[in-house]
Amino acid sequence: METFFEINRWIHIAAGFTGFFVAPVALAVRKGGDAHRRWGRVFFWAMVVAGTTALVGAQRIHSLFLLLTAVFSLYMAGFGYRSLFLKHLAWDARVAVFDWTVAGVGLVVFLGTVGYAFKAGNVPVGVFGALGAMTAARQLRGYANAGHWTKTQWLLNHISGFMASYIAAVSAFSATSLHFIPFPYNFLWPTALGVPVIVWWYRRVRGNRLAVNS
Repeated sequence: METFFEINRWIHIAAGFTGFFVAPVALAVRKGGDAHRRWGRVFFWAMVVAGTTALVGAQRIHSLFLLLTAVFSLYMAGFGYRSLFLKHLAWDARVAVFDWTVAGVGLVVFLGTVGYAFKAGNVPVGVFGALGAMTAARQLRGYANAGHWTKTQWLLNHISGFMASYIAAVSAFSATSLHFIPFPYNFLWPTALGVPVIVWWYRRVRGNRLAVNS
């Protein structure tokens, strides 16, 4: 069993570092091009592997925060990737049962996390739980409005999902490795830096849309 967890740990480290360095590359290259798609897929699967192995590792060391960041990272990576296949919701009101189910379960899980964090006084867990709950609620609201999406809504979802997944991965790395940063800042600084970047991308995409439509 020890060998299994050691192998799991090294796979997690390899996948985490891959995603850590690949994400900026995917952002830097031309959006929609072959390189962007290639590095985006690498990032997605790196997050899937890192998140899955983190679930196993969190059980091993009994870390609720790492367990939550793994769930959060997997959910957000899936949200960002799935958005690529939901462009049709700009004109088609049909939403797959799978999408409704994932968002609904996500909302319940993240709301439960917020409740636990409030009771335990755990700020980092509460922050990630609240972000996850808001994302899931926004998904459900978006699905209810299917057929009336803007043409760039899928892109906004894609950006926010992948960026949030990256933030969660960096947060987990900071919490476990950057011991010189005091609690709770070691958990929260990636969120403080990453959220403004997401907002900037939102404004840029919406600004380009308005420029095209004007």
